[in-house]
Amino acid sequence: MRQGKTAAKLRIEVTGSLKELLAEIQAYKDQLKADTALLLVNEAGQPLTKHMRRDRFDTARDAAGIPKAQFQFRDLRATAATTLDDDGGIRHAQALLGHTTEGMTAQYISHKVGKK
Repeated sequence: MRQGKTAAKLRIEVTGSLKELLAEIQAYKDQLKADTALLLVNEAGQPLTKHMRRDRFDTARDAAGIPKAQFQFRDLRATAATTLDDDGGIRHAQALLGHTTEGMTAQYISHKVGKK
């Protein structure tokens, strides 16, 4: 995998539930005869565009009854960073997010009271 901004290589071990999920996605793509190496496709087997992903996120958030001001698409990276920090520390989060410095990662981690 390559980072979006820097195109630096990033290795992620695929195991457990992630491996199972990726197998399910591939089976779905095979069923649709999707002709793309991209991971996410629509019901017609076409790659999901940025606009389509954003629209589906907004639809799911609205269906969950979460106000737009409370959680936006851009919040996903910070949520992931915070969860990774909680689970394995800032260096773990830094490695999986592909950041070159802890400071860069720290910008994404939510400050919260009673951190583990």
